[in-house]
This record gives sequence, C-alpha cells and structure tokens, in this order.
Amino acid sequence: MQGDEIADLIGRVALGDRRAFVALYNQTGPKLFAVCLRILKDRTEAEEALQEVYISIWQRARSFQLATGSSSAWLAAIARNRSIDAMRARKPVADELDSAYDLADAGPDPEMQTVMKDEGRRIDTCMEELEADRAVAVKRAYVEGLSYQELADQFGVPLNTMRTWLRRSLLKLRECMER
Repeated sequence: MQGDEIADLIGRVALGDRRAFVALYNQTGPKLFAVCLRILKDRTEAEEALQEVYISIWQRARSFQLATGSSSAWLAAIARNRSIDAMRARKPVADELDSAYDLADAGPDPEMQTVMKDEGRRIDTCMEELEADRAVAVKRAYVEGLSYQELADQFGVPLNTMRTWLRRSLLKLRECMER
C-alpha cells in the first residue's frame, strides 16, 4: 500500500470511519507488529503493545499531518514508542533501549534523517533553556529510563518535587518546540 493511501486511511480514521480503521489495521498491522516484536523480543508483549498502538492511532489520528512526515514513519514511531514504553515498564538497562532504537530505525531515508537532525537541534536548543539540573533530570528520566524515585534520590529532593520538576520541564519543552 502506498503512503498516500495510508495517509488517506488515517484521515478517514480521524473522522471516526471504522471501516477505514479496519483497512488501516489490515494493511499496516504486520509491519507494526514486526516493529514491536523486534524491540520487545516477546510475542505476547508485542501483541499487547500492538493493541495499544492501534488505540493510540484511533485517538490521535486527528493530530497526523502529512506535511510533517510520511504516514508510515508516523505509524512506526507510535509502534516504536509504545514498545519502548513497555520495555521501560519492565525496567530495562540503558543498553537494551539503545539497541531497540537501533533496530526500530534501521535506515531512515535521507529526507527523514534531515528532519530528525532538525528536530534534534530544536530539542537541544529547547533543553538549553531549562535550568541545568532540570535538563539533566529530563534526560535521565526520558532517555536513560530512571524512575522518579531514583531521580529524587540522586538529586536529593522529595519525590513530589521531582515530579513537579519533570512536569514543568516538559511543559517548557513543549512550548519551545511549538514556537
């Protein structure tokens, strides 16, 4: 199925078209399942992650914009992120997460590489706007996968303070990225 057809199906799903959703699942399910399975290395977990992927697609179809990237990349990113979330839930080591990113992104095209580099620069610029300790906490939480409690212990602050730091930092990052 071509990217235009997938984008069309996503657009119809955004309007609540259940038939389009079934067609989208039938066309993209095997590929997204393969992404989940490569990352999670467990068939049952991959099946559960795939269910969450399609729930997310149903709920977020309105947010898809063809101008920001290909429909296949958007779907694969959702599958990759859900799978990585499932890995984090079982408390993986950082090396396992790194290899999952490598497997899931087995060769984006040059255009996607450029888009990703631009996004990376924007994120880096936005991270610089955060206070230094907040930026380190965000990186450790969302890149290294440390829990709120582990971060609170490392920074010597109460658990709720760490939660507040991360929530406010993410809000600042979102504001910066939307500019």
